Parts: sequence; C-alpha cells; structure tokens
Amino acid sequence: MRSGPLQPGGPRKQSQAVCGRILVMMKPARATRRYLPTSPFNAPSAAPPAVQYVVQDQVTHDKYGLGRVIGVEDDAAVLIDFGSRQERITTPFSQLTRL
Repeated sequence: MRSGPLQPGGPRKQSQAVCGRILVMMKPARATRRYLPTSPFNAPSAAPPAVQYVVQDQVTHDKYGLGRVIGVEDDAAVLIDFGSRQERITTPFSQLTRL
C-alpha cells in the first residue's frame, strides 16, 4: 500500500516538516546597505546645492509662468509676483528656474 496525500506520514507531511526546518535555520536579510568607504561606484550621490534666490531675481515657473522675486523667507520659501497673482513657493524649488 502506498502513502498518498491523505495517508498520515505521506510525502506532503514530510515536505512540510523539511520546509519548516529550513525556514527556522534561515536568517532574515539585512535591510540597510553598507558601502565600502573607498569604493567610488556605490557611494550615494550628494544632494545638489540649494538654489539661492534674492529679491528682484527674474524667474519662470512651470505652472505660473514668468515672475519676479519680491521676498525671501530664510531659504525656506520665496514670494514671487507673477503679474496677475503673487505666490509663495516653498523648497524644493523643482518647478522654479532663475533666468
């Protein structure tokens, strides 16, 4: 008589026991990546320097168009006059370009 999946001690029960034993022995993967200090290839890239705006700079914005800086708030935001409206743009200035 052969043992099948419905018989006690069949191949399914044996494979479950082996899988359980393997999972207990495995260690979880590390979540952080270490970089070698001398490797030029895997070093994280440095953040680009933040653009500094001063009053009277002429700028263009992807959404609002052409404008002029009328105020700067501690490198965290700039107030820009776009002609028909004034907008406060906060950092990062990804859609803002100095002309």
